Amino acid sequence: MVTFVMIFVIHTDSAYAISTIILSLLFFAQIITLIRYTEQTNIKLTRFFESIRHADFTSTFTDNELGRSFEGLNKEFNEVIEAFNKNKTEKEEHFNYLLTVIQHVSIGIIVFKRDGTVDVFNNAVKRLLQLPRLRNIKKLSVIEDDLPDKLLSMKAGDKSLVKVFVADELLQLSMHATQFRMRGEEYILVSFQDIHPELEQKEIESWQKLIRVLTHEIMNSITPISSLTETVDDILKNHEKDPPSAEDYKEDMENIRQAITTIGNRSKGLLNFVELYRNLTRIPKPNFRHFYVQSLFDRAIELLGPKIEKINIETTIKIFPKDLKILADPDLIDQVLINLLLNAIDAVSGKRTDNTKPKITIVASVNLNNRTTIEVADNGKGIKPDLLDKIFMPFFTSKSLGSGIGLSLSRQIMQMHKGSISVRSKQDEGAIFTMVF
Repeated sequence: MVTFVMIFVIHTDSAYAISTIILSLLFFAQIITLIRYTEQTNIKLTRFFESIRHADFTSTFTDNELGRSFEGLNKEFNEVIEAFNKNKTEKEEHFNYLLTVIQHVSIGIIVFKRDGTVDVFNNAVKRLLQLPRLRNIKKLSVIEDDLPDKLLSMKAGDKSLVKVFVADELLQLSMHATQFRMRGEEYILVSFQDIHPELEQKEIESWQKLIRVLTHEIMNSITPISSLTETVDDILKNHEKDPPSAEDYKEDMENIRQAITTIGNRSKGLLNFVELYRNLTRIPKPNFRHFYVQSLFDRAIELLGPKIEKINIETTIKIFPKDLKILADPDLIDQVLINLLLNAIDAVSGKRTDNTKPKITIVASVNLNNRTTIEVADNGKGIKPDLLDKIFMPFFTSKSLGSGIGLSLSRQIMQMHKGSISVRSKQDEGAIFTMVF
């Protein structure tokens, strides 16, 4: 700018003609240098931004043609490139680490988009489904026709059990789904696990337990019936060989009458036992609807109120929040809650040595997994540790008058509601039964 002003001042004086020419050449040289300086700066910025945009962090900025003023800029560019490169390397290492973990877990994992395009599937899936490659979920139709549709329709939290045949071998796949978004697209992650061996083992164990219970109950009824039948048969045979006197005849008839009465009673007991067994297999399908937990508690307390007052049980009910609702069949859940309350009443109604007042507490709330829970707690005699894993077995009971189907029926009802029922207990301190919806 100073050069331009000097040229403007002296260009009219002929004595300074040569100076004017020199200054003019110097001015144009400055302009050219400035243009080159600007172009070089733009080129550097362009290279820098292109490196970031294309994730090409191999570029370096080391030229000093434009003077020392660019040394600081080059240094900053290189440090930024190095920071990006370090971040990229860490992400790649983390991705490879996760991919290695996924490939080595024994549970099958498939990640796919909503259009069915498979993004990741691990070695466990290849081994389970005998598929060397899988680009789209729809290709799973070669295993089971409706398997792709089931997978594509799954949402976060969905669980499903699917039976498929792979290489003439039955697999019972337990599938669990979750959803996430990445790069603006929705992905579904489904885990697979073949639980067929475990289910078979549990089924065998269940049948063995059931057969033991059935055998025990049937033998308890059949043994006296068989014995009494032989006794009656012996009496009748003796009458055929040697007709008794009137007094002996009367006594024998009384024995026969008692034997027949006993046989009839035991037969009725056996029929009642079979009817109880049938009840376990005839639970109606739940009719789901929303209702307040408070109404559930009110119905149960109204029904069992006289029994609770008779034993003078202190009953506490807590609901958090007060307007808590559940989605269930109220009639079936009524049955479960009443059964748990009856057990609690029975637990606190025995003789107490510590003079404490019998108490039952019912608490409904939402747990950390956002699931509704109902707890029925008592301060009764508790459950022996060796009985905790047996109380949900059909026909198992520690009560003299119990049928042994209440808790088993309750567990079936909770499973039909996709929930669970569990127990915690310390002997002589009480028990807590928890229903989770």
